[in-house]
Amino acid sequence: MSDGYETDAYGIDGYESDDIVDEESAPAPAPERTFAALPPARGRGFAESWWGRAWLKALEDTALDGKQVKQGRRFAREGRVGAVSVRPGRITAVVQDWDSTAYRSDVLLQQLSEEEWDRFLDMAADRAGHIAALLDREMPPHLVEDAAAAGVDLLPGIGDLDPECTCEAWDHCPHSAALCYQVARLLDQDPFVLLLMRGRGERRLLDDLQVRITVRAAERQPAESSAVEDRRVGGVRADETFAAWDILPPLPAPPPLPAEPGPAPSLRTETEPEPGLDPAALEVLVTDSAVRAYRMLADALAPDHEQQPVQHELTPDQDAVRLVADARPEPGIVILLSTGSGRQRAELDAAVRAWGYGGAAALAVLDEEWAPDPESLARARARLAGAWEDGERPQLRAAGNRWTVAGGGVQLRYGRDGRWWPYRKERGRWNPAGPADDDPAAVLAGALGDGQTLADGSLTEP
Repeated sequence: MSDGYETDAYGIDGYESDDIVDEESAPAPAPERTFAALPPARGRGFAESWWGRAWLKALEDTALDGKQVKQGRRFAREGRVGAVSVRPGRITAVVQDWDSTAYRSDVLLQQLSEEEWDRFLDMAADRAGHIAALLDREMPPHLVEDAAAAGVDLLPGIGDLDPECTCEAWDHCPHSAALCYQVARLLDQDPFVLLLMRGRGERRLLDDLQVRITVRAAERQPAESSAVEDRRVGGVRADETFAAWDILPPLPAPPPLPAEPGPAPSLRTETEPEPGLDPAALEVLVTDSAVRAYRMLADALAPDHEQQPVQHELTPDQDAVRLVADARPEPGIVILLSTGSGRQRAELDAAVRAWGYGGAAALAVLDEEWAPDPESLARARARLAGAWEDGERPQLRAAGNRWTVAGGGVQLRYGRDGRWWPYRKERGRWNPAGPADDDPAAVLAGALGDGQTLADGSLTEP
């Protein structure tokens, strides 16, 4: 075996080399990517992704001498692995021993056959999510599982990583092991490195997928049988377009956000409505839908929209309260919503007030009675005790998540979100009195009012 590098063309900076040849009869060189030497990996693992760890497991399960593998891991950790060349069926790098002797080390991995590639590409073309994951530099487990179901093993197993090294070791030596550990770091960043080792570069793989996607889209188009169908504009499925985003031209920029929601059409005409249909109620729903759509569009166009938590779907009762709070409909519509929500008018007014203070979370506090855990209650007692001087603390009677000031008409309610909400008694009914806070003492002080003399006593259990 030669100590020097082979003379076939190398790509640079992780990109595939151009398939350019001097003579028409000469075969195109195999795709190749070369990655610059990585810095030392002190204090970190060599594989963070599950597929990178699977690669290392194949190495560690294959090697007969665990000491050689451990020494190779130290070589890689110390940055002794040079630039890594990745080609179909082979990875190559120069690895320096502790005495500074340089060895060329190769690890061979069997390429997929043309038949196996056809099965893999057919499977990927039928599942747009797999293509999208690869383009995001991810290799989800279900992609590997679906490939295996099609008879294609993407990840190596025991005995699949075959070493060659100029140190002439017959098993995995420290140099080939170091190369494998370094490649695990490359696989973390880009699973296309593994697919290149299996025989296809990213460019060719995406081209082949695009051909299959185009053929499938054409096959799904119905036969044109009328003049109307002749005038119909053909299209491509949205999931196929998303899967081919790196191949197709970029989408145009989204339109600007309108200044305000559009007006709802008037539904009150001379024509009598169908029995049971209330045009005024329908107008409220249409107007509310336009406002909600406008808000959703504004949120979607806002920076970091994808980082925001997903909003939970409201129940019909909660949505009725939201509609009254947001739309402020006429009294007749409010009566309909009150009936539909199962709340009396006074109960609906309290629910609307709660919604204004904190949405669905505040509404849950209005309706729910439950027993908080002892740790949360102990923290609340400590905060309340520390907020007043001895002899000036308000006397509270606790019942589950509701703590009531003795004779004061003020109540604290603890929500499942870990916040405290103020309530006041008005006409014999407890009503929300303000927004929530993590500090029960601050909520209580605000509910009692500044400058009011507090009842003498201490926090007691019921």
